[in-house]
Amino acid sequence: MNTVNFTPEDINFNPSTGLVPVIIQDAVSGQVLMLGYMNREALQQTLSSDRVTFYSRSKKRLWLKGESSGNFLFWQHMYADCDRDTLLIQVTPQGATCHTGNYSCFNMDKNKGFIYQLDQIIADKISNNEQESYTNSLYQKGINKVAQKVGEEAVELILEAKDDNEELFLNEAADLLYHYLILLKTKGYTLSHVESVLRLRNLKQ
Repeated sequence: MNTVNFTPEDINFNPSTGLVPVIIQDAVSGQVLMLGYMNREALQQTLSSDRVTFYSRSKKRLWLKGESSGNFLFWQHMYADCDRDTLLIQVTPQGATCHTGNYSCFNMDKNKGFIYQLDQIIADKISNNEQESYTNSLYQKGINKVAQKVGEEAVELILEAKDDNEELFLNEAADLLYHYLILLKTKGYTLSHVESVLRLRNLKQ
């Protein structure tokens, strides 16, 4: 669900340019992807849709990111800073963000590691309904089958934990984690949702 922590009327656009800087961040990896600008119309258009629209200073018009490349930015969360003169938008990028073909305009790799990439790979296999995919095949069997498989993998990990075969133990741990991610997807969640719960618990300690 998309969330916003401000009202458009609260935003302090630059009185000279009518623009506000916008930082684009990957909602999953947390990586900064690009910096753009919005005027009031671009902000309103973004809020009324699921994709980010900027104001292009070079074209001097509204610019839907991805209008020519197809690499849209689907926004999830939008925040204004304490002075209400800068926006942070967390997005799910469709393809490369930078016109050079890089994931980020700052030429940086994703910073949350492979587990988050794996979470996205699983989601892609399911959303694309890949017929030859074991992941998608298990998902299509429904929550009971997926939950049963997670239980089986958990038992196998426990059994291996009692022995001293490092390779078997790590492989069973990997199997459990993989199927756990499928279970999260089957329930409509991602690893980020679980991370949020853990963060809240840590704050309460």
